[in-house]
Amino acid sequence: MYFLGTNGWFSSPTGDTPCILIDSKDQYVVFDAGNGLYKLDSFIKEDKPIYLFISHFHIDHVSGFHVLNKFNFKQGLDIYVPEIKKEAFDLLVAPPFTIAPNKLRMRVDIHELSEGEYTVPLKVTCLELFHSYRGFGYRFELEGKIICYSGDTGVCDNSYSLFKNADVLIHECSLLPGQKDEKEWGHVSPTEAARLAKDAGIKKLVLTHFDANQYRSFEQRKEAEKAAKTIFSNTIAVEDGMSIELV
Repeated sequence: MYFLGTNGWFSSPTGDTPCILIDSKDQYVVFDAGNGLYKLDSFIKEDKPIYLFISHFHIDHVSGFHVLNKFNFKQGLDIYVPEIKKEAFDLLVAPPFTIAPNKLRMRVDIHELSEGEYTVPLKVTCLELFHSYRGFGYRFELEGKIICYSGDTGVCDNSYSLFKNADVLIHECSLLPGQKDEKEWGHVSPTEAARLAKDAGIKKLVLTHFDANQYRSFEQRKEAEKAAKTIFSNTIAVEDGMSIELV
């Protein structure tokens, strides 16, 4: 698993906005298309299918669509978006903002998902989570492992349903230790993510999507990791360029 973008809101010296790549045996799986997406061709070297899952359409999660024409993957790209969001994709990936899909150098197909379970062909479950703009969290079955991704969210009932007993939970961490989501945007602190991981029976918690306006140094991420570990010891706060083996 490669972390190509680990910032929330905007890119800064601490990293790019959200993008994560899993290189599994039968396919590449990508989570979100923030600015980190431009690094994708440095890691995709085989002709395996590429499946990109979008959590929601806040700009920090889809700004990377602007660089789709950088890629010319032989196998093309399949993009999965929450239901009724194809209209948002069609608006964003078009002139005057960028090149339209039918003008790209490779095949790009868009698929809308409702809440539920799918085989695409990997097994994936998606549920709506709590955020200021409607979006999905995802649960994947990959090579005998359960990998979950939150996108942006506060803790809600669907968090427990979707993430229960996962081998790895990749969860946003926009807030500082001890900070509360006073405006109810749908974000969490490291300790809230850790309590969720503990209560949901998660094996490993990965913290990402650090609000770039608040987490201005890597030392602050380490402090977030330290705070989370007081509740859930198997926690790691990631940075751009890091990788994790899913064993």
